[in-house]
Amino acid sequence: MKVNEIMEKEIDDLSAEGNKILSKALTLGDDMKGQDLSNVSSWVTRLGQLIRQLYGTKSQQFAVYSSALETHAFWTIHSNYHDQISQLVGVATSIKHDYEKGLLNNIRSLIQADIFSDFLEMGEYLLSEGYKDAAAVIIGAVLEDGLKKLCERNGIPILRENGRPLTIEPLNRALSTAKVYNKLIQKQITTWAHIRNKAAHGEYDEYNKPQVEMMLIFVQNFTSDYLT
Repeated sequence: MKVNEIMEKEIDDLSAEGNKILSKALTLGDDMKGQDLSNVSSWVTRLGQLIRQLYGTKSQQFAVYSSALETHAFWTIHSNYHDQISQLVGVATSIKHDYEKGLLNNIRSLIQADIFSDFLEMGEYLLSEGYKDAAAVIIGAVLEDGLKKLCERNGIPILRENGRPLTIEPLNRALSTAKVYNKLIQKQITTWAHIRNKAAHGEYDEYNKPQVEMMLIFVQNFTSDYLT
């Protein structure tokens, strides 16, 4: 099952389970107990994990989620005390809406773009201070992570059969073969990956600062063109 299919199933399951829990609460004359309460705990945990993964902890969705959890006597759930569950069901419903409308990809892209931008700014700063080697490692790491994200979006495996992660060049070949980008981009990535590897292995005399500056410009443009 592909990542998107797993995500879709989890979103659907959490929405359906939330409505099921709320319907149950509306019929209870006494507090929810036993397996029913255990199901609520599992649902709340899974929903929190999904919100963190999709929106981050600074999002409105996470704020609503956290606020609901802070409700006095949160685990007291019955027909006259279920507003906290209603809030969480509302969050689950909004996630399902965002997914069905194609908004989640945009949200995740914006979050990822911010992360890439922060690290590239760090690389740019290190270059300006004369630390070309540290800059090359950071810029190369952004490139590698970007290729992984691009593979995930296009249903391309990022792990070997033995479970070990693929490195830049195999990812690069797979993306080019899948026509995600052309051969020229593939060759450029191979060049910059070579510099990153030299830096990572301490072969600092094998490249110079102007080359790292060109590498930075390429990765900035690449992330802008393919990951936003």
